[in-house]
This record gives sequence, C-alpha cells and structure tokens, in this order.
Amino acid sequence: GGLIAIIGENLGDAQQVWFNDQKASLTPTYVTNQSILVSVPANIPKDITNKLTIVFKNGRTLDHNFEVQVSEPSVLGMTCEYVGTGGIATIRGDYFYEPLTVTFAGGKTGELVSVADQLIQVRVPEGALPGQITVTTNFGETASDFWFRDNRNIFLSSDPFTGWWNAAFVVTAPGEGAPAAINGNYIRVKEVISGWSWKEVAGGPPDAMGEISKKIPDEAILKPADYNFKFEVNTIKPYTANVIKFTVGLNGFNNDQYTWLPPYDTKGQWQTVTIPFDEMVKAYEASGSKMAVSPIGYYTRVLFHGPGDLDCDMSFDNFRIVPKVLKKK
Repeated sequence: GGLIAIIGENLGDAQQVWFNDQKASLTPTYVTNQSILVSVPANIPKDITNKLTIVFKNGRTLDHNFEVQVSEPSVLGMTCEYVGTGGIATIRGDYFYEPLTVTFAGGKTGELVSVADQLIQVRVPEGALPGQITVTTNFGETASDFWFRDNRNIFLSSDPFTGWWNAAFVVTAPGEGAPAAINGNYIRVKEVISGWSWKEVAGGPPDAMGEISKKIPDEAILKPADYNFKFEVNTIKPYTANVIKFTVGLNGFNNDQYTWLPPYDTKGQWQTVTIPFDEMVKAYEASGSKMAVSPIGYYTRVLFHGPGDLDCDMSFDNFRIVPKVLKKK
C-alpha cells in the first residue's frame, strides 16, 4: 500500500508495473521519462520473486530487485486450548496469508477449515501432542507462546480429586447433557447459588491438596508479571450473576481474593480463560496478602460469593499458571 517513486531514464513508455506477481495500478499523469509514482499493491503475492518489473509499450521488460515486506504470522491465542482429535480448533492472530499450514507438537499438520486475516479454524489431527503450534506462510513461521492442550503447572485438578470441598462436583463419566471431557475428570457446578451465599467449589490448604499444590513455579511467585492464570470453562447456562473468587499462590486464605466477575457465556462450548497473574497479585496486595515462595505448596480455593442469584451450570478444568512468553532456545 506504500507509495514509491521509481527514478531513472526513458520511463515514459511504461505501461505496467508489477511487484512479485501483483500488478500495480498506474496513473498516466504520474509516469514521466524520469520517474514513475506508484503504490505497492495491497494484495498479498503468492509467487515471491522479490522483483519489481516494468513492462514498456514495445514489450520490453525491466527487472529491479525489490522486496515487498509482509509480516510473518502473529499467533496470539486459541479460543480453547483443549480440543480433541478431529475437533475444530480456532486460532487468533494476524497476517494469516494463504497458502498456510498449522503444525502441532508431534509434527502433525492440521486440515484447514477456514482462514481469515485474523482467524484460523483447523481440524486437530490424530497424533497432536501437548505443546506449541506453528503457523507457516510464505512470509515466515511463528510458534505460539501458549501450549495446545497445556498440561504444565496444573495446580488444581480432578485427576484425582484432592482438597477439602465438594468432591461431588467432580465429573468422571459425563452423562447426557453434560459437557464432554477435555482432559480427564472435570468440575461441574449445577445448582442455584443465592446471592452472598458461601459456595466453595474446590481447594484447600497444601496438606489437603497434596503434591499438586506445589505445581506453581517459584518464578511465577517472584515475577508474576511474566505469567498468566488460565483455566477452561464451559457455561451450559450463562454466568450472569454472583462472583467467583480465586485463591492462587497464597500462603493462606484471603476472603477478598481476586474476583472474576460476570457476565461470561461460552454457549455450551469449552473456552480458555486467560487472566494476567499480576492482576491477581495486585488484588491480593490491595486486601493485605503478600505472596512468598512456599516449598510446602500453596492454598487454593474456587469460591462463589457475591451479589445476585445465579442459576448455575458451569464446568471447570485445568487450573494452571503458565509463562506469557516462552524463552527462545
């Protein structure tokens, strides 16, 4: 889309200007013997020659080395980081110019379902493993900072249930009308929760949670700005009232934990929620709690406690603390 000036001699008979395989639009009044003013085509080339070609009235052509800069893919996230084999994964980002491939950890390439400039839908291949995904175009390749089927640093899981509260919420064999499992067992809360009632969903102190309470990395406690808090959620009924409070990475319970506010509605599909961990830490500090590295593990709690009655049917899985950006090898 940028305007350039081609400077030289005997340019007046120029009739066409090409950049790679894309023809530019010429305005006759902008063509003289000494110069041509022309805009680089905005359409994305498929045949990359890195040449500017001028075609003259007598059929002669003149090539000049010229690189049109097109960004490599930008991979920002997935609607859901957990998708089963054969399911459709949605990838968000930018500069998704075809031809394009999506490669999963394990080296398997997914079948493209649709491609837009900022959204890819791809069918998950058999053999896809937990790890980064890589998007490749003619202009480069980019590996994601997030992991597909992220199994790192899960500090609250139902495989098996540990903790103090509500083992009855754990779904081991989804029945009719229940969300399909995405990573073993999951938590489902299906009941009316009254405003300001105290509904503890899961969690407990380190000695009740067990070894899993030690899964939060020390670096996340020391440098929370470098980490995200993530989990998967599925709302059969929308989350429209009440409040969900999280205790994550603390050495005790705090009744004014970070609050995840409504509304949120996945319309019966699993989605990944991402919350910058430092936002949670700021909320803890504002209510008097400081984080510190704990070799014995950390306190954990998921709690409904807020205004408004909620007719709840929400499921949760894979509570984890993971790096925002992966270190380059």
